[in-house]
Amino acid sequence: MVIILSFLVLHWYASAFAQSFFLHRYTSHRQFTMNSFWEKFFYLFTFFAQGSSFLHPKSYALLHLQHHTHSDTEEDPHSPHFFKDVMQMMLNTRKIYMEYRRGERTGPNAFADSMPTWDFIDRLGNSSFTRVGFVLLYTWFYFQFAPSIWWFLLLPVHAAMGPLHGAFINWCGHKYGYRNFDMADESRNTFLFDLFFVGECFQNNHHKYPKRANFAVKWFEFDPVYPVMKLLNFSRIIRLKADPIR
Repeated sequence: MVIILSFLVLHWYASAFAQSFFLHRYTSHRQFTMNSFWEKFFYLFTFFAQGSSFLHPKSYALLHLQHHTHSDTEEDPHSPHFFKDVMQMMLNTRKIYMEYRRGERTGPNAFADSMPTWDFIDRLGNSSFTRVGFVLLYTWFYFQFAPSIWWFLLLPVHAAMGPLHGAFINWCGHKYGYRNFDMADESRNTFLFDLFFVGECFQNNHHKYPKRANFAVKWFEFDPVYPVMKLLNFSRIIRLKADPIR
């Protein structure tokens, strides 16, 4: 039981960190810089951490920037205010993501041409064989260490880890919680301490200051990825940009 729970927690936080740090804060918003070696390192880390739910970084970034540009309007890919349930919202998100992935839709973004790409990993990560391979790997691990068949009910969580994170963040982050800033959209901060989604649920703060690396603004808020980024900055692995509100 301990091994299975440890694996679930490790996979959960590795996937959440990859999405927040590399896909969101770096690829989408360029809150920091890093050299080509570390960019490839975190690209590969994202591939393994997300596994069967790997997201193409450039397509993710273009989709996310569309969300910021049209937040909580009909052009928003995943506003909870235009869908009757979270499943419909995420199906629409997937549809638009795939349009970016296939090149059927392009984003008017100044950084689009310089967003990180790695054709080999992109093809590998988006291959159905690779996705099935990761699911089979998760299943093998459960066969080895699960104490009973009931633990296998957790396998869908591993298989769809990325979409599960996105569903919670996008639905709750624009529907439930408090607001530090009056915005034109409905963005909200769902938690005071966003430990489960590594800071991503501070949506109101983030929509106010999208270029700010620390998603926490008030003294009582805590963004767990930011101290990691400070450590990486101190180690010269990344270079944080100046805080826009200081």
